[in-house]
Amino acid sequence: MTDETHDKARQSWVASANGHPEFPLQNLPFGVFSPPGRTAPDAAPRGGIAIGDMIFDLRAAHHAGLFSADAATAARAASGVSLNPLMALGSGPRRALRQQVFALLAADGAGRAKVEPLAERLLHRAADCWLHVPAAVGNFTDFFAGIHHATNGGRRRDPNNPLSPNYKYVPVAYHSRASSLRESNVSVRRPSGQYMLPNETAPSFGPCRNLDYELELAVWIGPGNRQGEPIPIGEAREHIFGLGLVNDWSARDIQFWEMPPLGPFLGKNFGSTVSPWIVTAEALEPFGATQPGRPAGDPRPLAYLWDDEDQRSGAFDIELEALLLTTQMREKGLEPHRMSRSNTLDLYWTVAQFVAHHTCGGCNLLPGDIFGSGTISGPTEEGWGSLNELSHSGQRALTLHTGETRTYLQNGDEVIFRAHCRRDGYAPIGFGECRARVAG
Repeated sequence: MTDETHDKARQSWVASANGHPEFPLQNLPFGVFSPPGRTAPDAAPRGGIAIGDMIFDLRAAHHAGLFSADAATAARAASGVSLNPLMALGSGPRRALRQQVFALLAADGAGRAKVEPLAERLLHRAADCWLHVPAAVGNFTDFFAGIHHATNGGRRRDPNNPLSPNYKYVPVAYHSRASSLRESNVSVRRPSGQYMLPNETAPSFGPCRNLDYELELAVWIGPGNRQGEPIPIGEAREHIFGLGLVNDWSARDIQFWEMPPLGPFLGKNFGSTVSPWIVTAEALEPFGATQPGRPAGDPRPLAYLWDDEDQRSGAFDIELEALLLTTQMREKGLEPHRMSRSNTLDLYWTVAQFVAHHTCGGCNLLPGDIFGSGTISGPTEEGWGSLNELSHSGQRALTLHTGETRTYLQNGDEVIFRAHCRRDGYAPIGFGECRARVAG
């Protein structure tokens, strides 16, 4: 349900927010940041909201007594070093906080006179702050819902049967590694492991040769459920705090050797990068979409995965792009090379179906848990969300705009993900970057 916080005409007295491509007044995503130039405890991480080129300090605003009722409860919960307490509260307090922050930051808002004199204490230049992983992540589940990515990978194994028999019945997933999740701008180190070289009969051990990225949507969990109490699909939205981006780095040579029979391990557990800002479920309401119809002959999901309202509006229309910035580009001050553009409408399953399936056996989700959607690739090559697809498993080199070529990532390469929502009648919003460089 949209409200006054989605009104495209509303402007902010924070000048940089007006027309901002990512963080206008209508977005107000949550994150955790450390302010610049402070000493403990003033430098401790705390919750904030992105507004233009600034960060609105929720701890300072709460201490200034700017919130009331449920919004005050939510602001207090967001004042610590992680957003987990806020996530646990559910949508009511979160929505109340969004509405009161909107009123404080709007140019014509009722709270402007109260908050603007405190701007020096409440607003920090984002470029001067350090952004953290926004929650203490206890569990990271990686889904495989990008059907074009799944088909591209499977076709190279079996051109006639690229998808496993269960793919169109089950939102396939595996439990990934939460401890190695890192925020944007933290370098990822090239992992070592076993891999099988061509024409060899025994594996070798050493640094990964085929390092790849995967363009994925991050789904952040809100309240969660008790163990043994599944979340019905019709209630799943109440447990979705918001969305972000995740780069699920992949060591393809290690992964392909180790996968049989249980799936990936060292090829995936060395690191994943998450974007620092979480675009809330409320900010995304104008950008809900009908889940694309399944092709003729595909099975209807089982009853526990089907909800009419979810099919009508449970998908999201989010434009995605992956870019690559090489050392040469960086040294010459050049723009990154766009590798792909895709859309979350290319996902075969909705995020509500993720939640319903994950909990149907009684598994409990916790506030701050994160799901990866699986690599989001489009139906054509321009939308493929990994180098493994674009290079045809390393068989074809890609030429970048500098004349450099790539099959997989080299040391010094920087991978950048971006995402935006656009719809007529609403202000466009963005997710901020998910960005990290490959170290040796």
